[in-house]
Amino acid sequence: MPKTFDTQYGTIAVSEDVIATTAGLAAIECDGLAGMASRRQVVDRLTEVFGRENPGRGVEVRIVGNEDVQVELFIIVQYGVNIYETAQRVRQKVEYVLSETAGIETPNIQIYVQGVKF
Repeated sequence: MPKTFDTQYGTIAVSEDVIATTAGLAAIECDGLAGMASRRQVVDRLTEVFGRENPGRGVEVRIVGNEDVQVELFIIVQYGVNIYETAQRVRQKVEYVLSETAGIETPNIQIYVQGVKF
């Protein structure tokens, strides 16, 4: 179900895939992040086979009602970084970008560290 916004000109609907892509692109810009962990391995493998990137990889989005946006990020951190600080940077960056680009205020963001890259 998309996140909708009513304006004086009509309704704007932002899909879960767009939110996931936006969150994924924001996350991978953060220092200390080595990458995103795959949550849908079959889809991600097919995407790789056909030579396309999946910027929403490692991101799950749920919209409850029209108000509550829940974002789960499954990340891989670089060896030697402070995991807590890296996760906080990712959370802050994703929250800021979703607010600025999609108008989503205070999303519920959960970070799951799935691995460490050496």
